[in-house]
Amino acid sequence: MIRLFVALQLPEEHRLLLLRLQGGLPNVRWVPEENLHLTLRFVGDVDKHVATDLDEELAAIDSDAFALRLRGVGHFDRRGAARALWAGIETSPELSTLQSRIEKAAVRAGLEPERRKFHPHVTLARLKGFPLDRLAGYMNDYAGFSAPPFTVSSFALMSSRLHKDGSIYTPEAEYELRQNLHLAYA
Repeated sequence: MIRLFVALQLPEEHRLLLLRLQGGLPNVRWVPEENLHLTLRFVGDVDKHVATDLDEELAAIDSDAFALRLRGVGHFDRRGAARALWAGIETSPELSTLQSRIEKAAVRAGLEPERRKFHPHVTLARLKGFPLDRLAGYMNDYAGFSAPPFTVSSFALMSSRLHKDGSIYTPEAEYELRQNLHLAYA
């Protein structure tokens, strides 16, 4: 069995910008720079046959490269406590189209359809039972976060292996997007 997910890997300069958002909150697990990414589809533990089928389906996706921008911060919570802190992604029809194509490829490869609505973000920190009122200052400080746009020219099938110091993510396959000549940076 191998634990997989499909993701956009971020350019180094954007990962470094996100590292500047990491701090000022006690008792949180900040995501290491090398693990900062945008998940397009969580797959989970699958056998080699399903992984091979998924790889073939993902390789058949035909989409254009596009521009994307990181903007804002937010959090996911449950029962009044924050569980994850994230940097947002500016609305992008191209990203939505790519994610939809990846979802369809995953289903064709034999995976169950994803039930959760796609909410594009980059996880910055994991929090355990963190009171929401303790996030107010952080949210105010970084509410205006925005990074320059970058070109999404590929996506990757990633594996995740648990290690004593956290997860280790490894690109298993990379899928290039068609390069177009008119990338628009909003």
